[in-house]
Amino acid sequence: MPWTMSLDKIDKNSVPLAGGKAANLGEMISIKLPVPKGFVVTTDSYLAFVSENRLQQRIDGIVGGIDVEDSDNLVAASAEIQKMVMAAPIPAAIENDIVASYRALYMADELREISGKALDFIRVGRDQLPVAVRSSAVAEDSSANSFAGQMVSILNVTGPKQLLESVKRCWASLYEPRAIFYHKNSNVKMQAIAVIVQRLINADKAGVMFTADPVSSDSTKIVIEGAWGLGESVVSGSVTPDTYTYDRNTKNVEIQVNRKETMRIRDLFSGDTKSQAVLPELVETQVLSMEEISELVSLAEKIEAHYASPQDIEWCTERNKLFIVQTRPITTLKRQKVAQQDMGDKEAVLQGSPASPGLVTGSVKKIGGISEFSKLSRGDIIVAPMTTPDMVPIMKKASAIVTDTGGLTSHAAIVSRELGIPCVVGTRDATRKLHDGDIITVDATSGKIYMGVVGEPEKNPAGKASDSEKEYSTLVTATKIKVNLAFPERAHEAVNSDGIGLLRAEHMLTESGEHPMHLAKEKPDELTSMIMEKLGSIAKALHPKPVWYRSLDARTDEFKNLIGGSDEPTEANPMLGSHGIRRSLVQQEILVCELNAIKSLHEQGLTNIHLMIPFIAYVDEFTRVKQLAEQLGLPKTVKIGIMVELPSAALTIDDFCKAGIEFASFGSNDLTQLVLGVDRNNESISGLYRENNPAVLKLIEYVIGRCANYGVETSICGEAPSRDDDLVGKLVEYGISSISVELDAFDHVKEVVARKEREIVLKKSVINEYSKSGGL
Repeated sequence: MPWTMSLDKIDKNSVPLAGGKAANLGEMISIKLPVPKGFVVTTDSYLAFVSENRLQQRIDGIVGGIDVEDSDNLVAASAEIQKMVMAAPIPAAIENDIVASYRALYMADELREISGKALDFIRVGRDQLPVAVRSSAVAEDSSANSFAGQMVSILNVTGPKQLLESVKRCWASLYEPRAIFYHKNSNVKMQAIAVIVQRLINADKAGVMFTADPVSSDSTKIVIEGAWGLGESVVSGSVTPDTYTYDRNTKNVEIQVNRKETMRIRDLFSGDTKSQAVLPELVETQVLSMEEISELVSLAEKIEAHYASPQDIEWCTERNKLFIVQTRPITTLKRQKVAQQDMGDKEAVLQGSPASPGLVTGSVKKIGGISEFSKLSRGDIIVAPMTTPDMVPIMKKASAIVTDTGGLTSHAAIVSRELGIPCVVGTRDATRKLHDGDIITVDATSGKIYMGVVGEPEKNPAGKASDSEKEYSTLVTATKIKVNLAFPERAHEAVNSDGIGLLRAEHMLTESGEHPMHLAKEKPDELTSMIMEKLGSIAKALHPKPVWYRSLDARTDEFKNLIGGSDEPTEANPMLGSHGIRRSLVQQEILVCELNAIKSLHEQGLTNIHLMIPFIAYVDEFTRVKQLAEQLGLPKTVKIGIMVELPSAALTIDDFCKAGIEFASFGSNDLTQLVLGVDRNNESISGLYRENNPAVLKLIEYVIGRCANYGVETSICGEAPSRDDDLVGKLVEYGISSISVELDAFDHVKEVVARKEREIVLKKSVINEYSKSGGL
């Protein structure tokens, strides 16, 4: 088994061996992005290290007894585990492989191409050249988890001895207090960890960019932040960086230059990373030139197009050469807009950058370090120079966060958005002007801080407002507004909706780390119980409102990294391959578990659960599912419907209705790409992918009309209605029965539907009056 792997040998399928961060780096190298060269110490190395030193049982025992809400207990347990890891020796074979890969990283003939490295080579030799060492956990930098600052990164590591110690520090960081806290609260299993070793870029400029505005979620904006020196000052929030906001529509750039008084640098002679004062003439000088902004925008759009989702990207420059050092999905985008309140004549005492919107009043607690964690009570407002990863356990208790320094991509900003609490960064003077016990109002929509109670703060000022207390529209609409759901933990947020129009099975069935097909074959009872537990909890929260459970629709390339996933076949085009009901009818093990779980839940009284069949093309596929359901004894209370994702299903909808479907829901993502013949993951033709194309709309209108003739309910559960008001209006005009949207879009879509319904009623009223008066 490989103990190390070169980054250029890694791709998106290497996550089990290289971790999420390294897989992203390898993927970027494969599309010719300027990524510093390096290698990965694989997860096999970590597992062999743990096994040889017999650590796992002791670690599990300690983790199992941790109360993550008790900061002292969490810190003590973490220190005990990390001490064990650091004291254990690395097996000789792994140690030798790491050192050999390190020595091969800086080859003399390549140094000529690397600005600034030749001096190092001459001074210290190949055995002492500097590298960056960073964690790469198996679940890290996925679309669901960002792990912002959860594990350690070490810059300026020189020599084999430092390197081996740094690798162990990364392994130990899997059990940092912040990481244990995150895993336990997010129900993410603590898995193996890989370690990235890369050439160190001696950055003269560095920063972060988002391909969508991280605060407003505006996808037409690219937000770039930059400061002098190494990037850790931007990511940590120790400086307030310049901000460059590029508008994709107008091509204009809005520039905000901030004071950047300090910078992190690598001392070429001592080799240490240190802080130093920025030269006076550069403190308020714009960091990036227009040419550099243009180059970054171009790279950002290329990366976003490749990954087909908004990205959080770290960049740096060394002697005018640009490097991309990391990318990951933005996990915190929300669709709702937070209205800015009128504060009257009240004058703000502080002004900063709004990093996570909201309005909260609470008591100030100034936090300068871990020794002050215990003074924070739930609902207090953290005021700090900046936040660090160690503060994550207490950040969850806070109702808001205010910092002196930092930008939209600082640690405080990212974690606050993940936690959903208001945050204002870059106030400069918050720790000087505010004192423990002060009552303040944080308006994180405008970035202003007021003394006392101002405006109408969120409910539950003693702590973050629970999701069940969020304000939902009380409008009554004829068109039902449902929500899409993937995680049982968020079911309580949907109680004010008209039901679940799409319950995705994939996340629930893969949470254990085992491939669902592997589970279905080896442990069918365990899989059935898992479905019952998770589906049952959602159905109970929503009862008696309907929950449409979509049976598993996993492509063969999606879960190969899970246990048992290596048996998945390799298909030339998985998007059009064996998935959805066509696979479930050939390999029936999972479908049988799903049907048995639904049967048992109905017998327990949860008769609001119904089955939705994905990626169906033929009527006989529907009849075969019905036959299997009858064979397994499913009660008649279980409604069975279909997803309309293929043009064949849309064009033969009459036949499906005659066969007995009880509802039909449009999967607008697949329907659009299959009607237009456009691969939505292909960035070179992504501009042709348009859900409002007349051909797509005609099929949707046709299906809604035909289903109405048979009394069959129609719905839509793709992403389009959550972000396209015009489409929502057309769906209402067509007479769709319900619209299912993302949770964060619920209020807005309901308002759009209500306005459209009023418009239709008013139009009919005018026509009727005109007709009565003899005008028609």
